[in-house]
Amino acid sequence: MNSSGTGPANDTLVASVPRDVSRARLSVCLVFVIMGTTMGSWSSRIPEVRRSVGLDDAAWGLANTASTAGDVVSLGVVAVLIGRVSVRRLSVVGAALVLVNAPLMASATTTVALMAGLATWGFAANLLSTPMNAQAVEVERRYGRPLLSTFHACFSFGVLGGGVLGTAAASADVTPGAQLAVSSGVLGALLLVCGRWLPDEAELPRREGRLRDRMRHRFTPQLLLLGSIGFLMSFVEGSTNQWSALYAADFLHAGGALAAATYTGFAVATALARMVGDRAVDRLGHRRFLQLSSLTAALGAVIVVAWAQPVAALAGFVVLGLGVACVLPSVFGLAGKQPGLTAGEGVSVVVMGQWPGFLLAAPAIGALADLTDLRIALGTLVLSTLCVALLSRRAAAGEDGARAEGDD
Repeated sequence: MNSSGTGPANDTLVASVPRDVSRARLSVCLVFVIMGTTMGSWSSRIPEVRRSVGLDDAAWGLANTASTAGDVVSLGVVAVLIGRVSVRRLSVVGAALVLVNAPLMASATTTVALMAGLATWGFAANLLSTPMNAQAVEVERRYGRPLLSTFHACFSFGVLGGGVLGTAAASADVTPGAQLAVSSGVLGALLLVCGRWLPDEAELPRREGRLRDRMRHRFTPQLLLLGSIGFLMSFVEGSTNQWSALYAADFLHAGGALAAATYTGFAVATALARMVGDRAVDRLGHRRFLQLSSLTAALGAVIVVAWAQPVAALAGFVVLGLGVACVLPSVFGLAGKQPGLTAGEGVSVVVMGQWPGFLLAAPAIGALADLTDLRIALGTLVLSTLCVALLSRRAAAGEDGARAEGDD
């Protein structure tokens, strides 16, 4: 039995979707594209910004701690506001802040300006993450079938598109600030048109009382489990983002093109898998899908570390990308359907678990590689994905979800 309760009637359902619901879906897709395109554009222009500011490796690493500080502040702000302030309002503010800050950050010529931009970026990105995923859950609820992976595909293709735009702009000698100003202007105009279509989550009676009591109500055993899955999968994705190309280039002595293709293969596989992930969730149910996805990711990680060859690394990271692609979207979907909580409250717990995984991935792998070697360090990806497979056996959307998934 699939977890969404839908079947062959999906085609009829899609054909009869009200206009306001389809507009809500389009507007949420736009918000995911805004986040992805800005991130991809910024990442592709980092070398030029770094040269403009004049920072060496150590100073650049130190400057980037400002982004972490912004993340931490935003996590606290969202934890307090979510469930009490409209996710639509939070989403609009977060998206607008991302777009306004991007060209300013890319135009930085001093360390102070750069750190201010990075801190604002960390704050804005985290401010946007929880409400946009909560809105995706709400659109999914209105459609009556899985849609989270498609929204995350919009983010992935936004990252890839932003990277292409950055490469083209650099080739044409367009400054990073000018490029980000143009893309932010275009995306901002689209947000002005579509922003009024952004959905809000289904309302629940507001809980009064102390903040500590309201926060404690969110941390149910099921959400703690989903947050743990979010941590582990974010660790895997963060490690791959930071170390896949370095592993191919420095440890396996691959050429520059093949090393770059190793990460690109992972990114493209992730984006493509997210395009079809919703259909697989609909057919298999969330629990079985999470188990199969994490086992696929584990297979990819095994290929990476078992065969120390550049081509094997490329193939392994592609398989890893196919496996991890839709795990976090599925986890967000489950978190947003927990009984007695708004979608935003449920999603916020997973985001809290997810964030340390991304943060710790790069330094943890680096420290372990110093003690052993990078190949052994990447073995943690095998352990992490296998742990997700075990935890996924108990993943469900509350009591009703557990009964439905039990039929898988």
